[in-house]
Amino acid sequence: MKVLMVLTSHSELGDTGKKTGFWVEEFAAPYYTLKDAGAEITLASPKGGQPPIDPKSAEPGAQTEATRRFDKDAGLQKLLANTKKLGDVKAADFDAVFYPGGHGPLWDLTKDTDSIKLIQDFWSAKKPVAAVCHAPSVLLNVKDEKGEPLVKGKKVTGFTNSEEEAVQLTKVVPFLLEDELKNKGGQYSKKEDWASYVVKDGLLITGQNPASSEAAAKELLALLKK
Repeated sequence: MKVLMVLTSHSELGDTGKKTGFWVEEFAAPYYTLKDAGAEITLASPKGGQPPIDPKSAEPGAQTEATRRFDKDAGLQKLLANTKKLGDVKAADFDAVFYPGGHGPLWDLTKDTDSIKLIQDFWSAKKPVAAVCHAPSVLLNVKDEKGEPLVKGKKVTGFTNSEEEAVQLTKVVPFLLEDELKNKGGQYSKKEDWASYVVKDGLLITGQNPASSEAAAKELLALLKK
């Protein structure tokens, strides 16, 4: 099992002067879930090197068993500091791709041509594509084999409008993910704010929020073991 994990390279939280990036839990929980099951994982990001960590995801209230394991894992931290450039990786070399969230992807991966092509290549090769929280935004500009939006007619989830409101970033983000998934024709559904919720439609797996990241990785594992 070879899995590619793609992280954001974007660190600026709009015009707030604050920082963003990827959410540690959404990287660490899936990473360890997949790794402990025997997956060989490669990390990539648009710019390569160290992807920015959302500072809020390192605060005490955001810690989980997986994030605490990550904090002590010098080997993984070194891997993370040396992610491959997204333009240098190919879908043909992997069995699946997983996108952790955080607000960063809304700005870069959503429009990144390497990422869009990569997902299209995974999809046309009938390989699973998974994304959690804000990362389902990476699907918005991806087309299927018919040239239609990939999410059109598919069951999807992602960070909700009410969750965005709760973190007071509705006016900061470039778009609201729930709205955009619906605009592209996705059959969007959600659970209550902050509940674990994962939707699988064929080879497409999406998770609503940080609490959904481990469950999304388990769904991906189930597909890979078929």
